[in-house]
Amino acid sequence: MSKRILNIVTSIKGDTSFSNQLSNAVIEKLTNIYTEIEVNTLDLSKTPLPYLTDLHISAIYTPAELHTEDQKEALKYSDAAIKDVLEADIIVIGVPLYNFGIPAVLKGWIDQVARAGKTFSYDENGPKGLLTDKKVFLSIASGAIFSEGPYKSYDFSESYLRTVLGFLGIMDITTFRVEGTAIPDFAESALPKALASVEEFAF
Repeated sequence: MSKRILNIVTSIKGDTSFSNQLSNAVIEKLTNIYTEIEVNTLDLSKTPLPYLTDLHISAIYTPAELHTEDQKEALKYSDAAIKDVLEADIIVIGVPLYNFGIPAVLKGWIDQVARAGKTFSYDENGPKGLLTDKKVFLSIASGAIFSEGPYKSYDFSESYLRTVLGFLGIMDITTFRVEGTAIPDFAESALPKALASVEEFAF
């Protein structure tokens, strides 16, 4: 069975990044499961997408046949990002926790992907997500422990991503965490524990 994977990198730390290492473990596990995979890596830490502007918004709500050259240029990043998502069967997102939330480059990508008429729509019943056949793996890394304990309410990464991806129609979401990497009593075992959770998961 063949699968197409979109690997979204957001950490600025490259190969030493815990979220990247966790994502790589997920992709390696998927490689062992499926007979053929194609991985498309989008490294937002190196090539971030432009943030939304008034030109971009006006282009979205202008009929395509009336687009100016500037509007066409503004939409090309959104078009490319949506194309990547539509072509993927599985999306792996590396998410280092920055100031209790997701990196700005990931929010920028979401803003380009979340587009009325392309990835969601509205009807008489309200909003309808159009990305209904995707599987997402979140690889969340944090210096503290946010999955439980006193800091759980400070984590706005997973809840936000599940909300916005669900709005787009993606409900099949699995989260892996490498956490406590900045806590002396947990740091040494943080990554091995996270990698073990990937290995033990029934994909």
